[in-house]
Amino acid sequence: MYFCLCRETLYPSTTSKEKFKLNISTDMKKISYPLVIILICIGLLSCKSKKKKEEEEKKPNVVFLLVDDMGWKDLACYGSTFYETPNIDRLAAMGVKFTNAYTPNPVSSPTRAAIMTGKYPSRVGITDWIPGDDPKDRKLLGPEDLHQLPLEEVTVAEILKEEGYKTFFAGKWHLGGEGELPTDQGFDTNIGGAHYGQPPGGYYSPYKNEKLEDGPDGEYLTDRLTNESIQFIEENKDNPFYLHLAFYTVHTPIQANKEYIEKFEQKREQLEEKDPIIIQDGRGHTVQNQTNAAYASMIYALDKNIGRLLDKLDSLNIMDNTLIIFTSDNGGLTTLERTSWIAPTAVLPLRAGKGWAYEGGLRVPFIVKPIGANVTGGVIETPIISMDIYPTILDYMRVEKRPEQHVDAKSLYELINNGENLDRESLFFHYPHYHGSGWVPGSALRKGDWKLIHFYEDNSFELYNLKDDISEKNNLAAKHPEKVEELYKNLQQIIEDTGSDLPTQNK
Repeated sequence: MYFCLCRETLYPSTTSKEKFKLNISTDMKKISYPLVIILICIGLLSCKSKKKKEEEEKKPNVVFLLVDDMGWKDLACYGSTFYETPNIDRLAAMGVKFTNAYTPNPVSSPTRAAIMTGKYPSRVGITDWIPGDDPKDRKLLGPEDLHQLPLEEVTVAEILKEEGYKTFFAGKWHLGGEGELPTDQGFDTNIGGAHYGQPPGGYYSPYKNEKLEDGPDGEYLTDRLTNESIQFIEENKDNPFYLHLAFYTVHTPIQANKEYIEKFEQKREQLEEKDPIIIQDGRGHTVQNQTNAAYASMIYALDKNIGRLLDKLDSLNIMDNTLIIFTSDNGGLTTLERTSWIAPTAVLPLRAGKGWAYEGGLRVPFIVKPIGANVTGGVIETPIISMDIYPTILDYMRVEKRPEQHVDAKSLYELINNGENLDRESLFFHYPHYHGSGWVPGSALRKGDWKLIHFYEDNSFELYNLKDDISEKNNLAAKHPEKVEELYKNLQQIIEDTGSDLPTQNK
């Protein structure tokens, strides 16, 4: 009878690969049976303890999933009854869902800059989508801002790369072109990330994207980006990794997924109201109901691919050691100034959508699946903002935070794991440009349940109590001038502190 012990247990000076074999039948005269049992137990416990320590010391992974233009109401777990998202709902059940998650800006590039830097976009110098479209025939001129993320900014990818992480980017970048791409900002690999704000060739190959090799004719872009991400996970399952998957979907062009479009065309026929209901709001026209089958098919395809990612993490037994964050870069596309084209989605009860500093343009879905399985199926109502992703990732990865970099962000670690409140007075939203949705330059502030919006064209104010009026229908500015004054002082102070540029008169 032979027993195999880790040799380092008995002889520390030897290597862990060597084994010590003890033949009880021939060595009983040398070592008593009880001593053999004791040595065996010590050896097994030592090996088990060592394995447990190695597992505890293994660095966790992070999977960050960013969807383009996904509205707050575009998921079943957030209340949609037309769109179907069983896998994203599964992700929410594995972690926590935030109901008051915001982006600092209602369009793409500024929010992406905020996520990468942990700073308000105006502090970075990007306040409009790149390159923007400031008209020259309006009352105001939007400030000139940057068309790329400054290289001197220290991104979350750069910090994790310094810590030995494999860093991988796939999808939409929209923060600069050559010399300012993901590989210039801390990512080892870039698949499809360029200066584009939308997929230049649409959602089917050929993609017309110099950073993404064409697949077979008819290959679907969301499938392809997920395939590349899964391959990266498989290759790095034994190494700590940071996967940043920024889907191009569901940005325009609204191009139906051929596999699922029939399903939603049939579902649309069962709706009581099949056609979009549109109302005018300021200079914009906002869709009130979800009826677009092509858009629904794109969301369903996205959900299928997120399901594939979750299944891969499960099959590799790394799910528990992986932080997953899912969100959108701005609110859903519900509102357009022109009437020749109908926006593809609706986010009621929120007002307006992408391009507006009303709730529909700023409030987004936000789901976190923490490390381990100690937090599941929770709902958090605390207001948070996109920059918070930066220090949250560092906290979960057990990496020292960089408060001098992510100056406007708060880690969500203690809030998620221990229910501790965030030490934050207010949230700031700055969009001093015109937008094709009908928005005119303005800024906004949320403090507690109160929200103030300042429009620069006519120096007007709107005040809402979001607890009582999530749809922002009842402007209380005239009724509570003292609250307007209080919040406006707060807003001016943040504008000054962040160095936020303002629009100027068009002379």
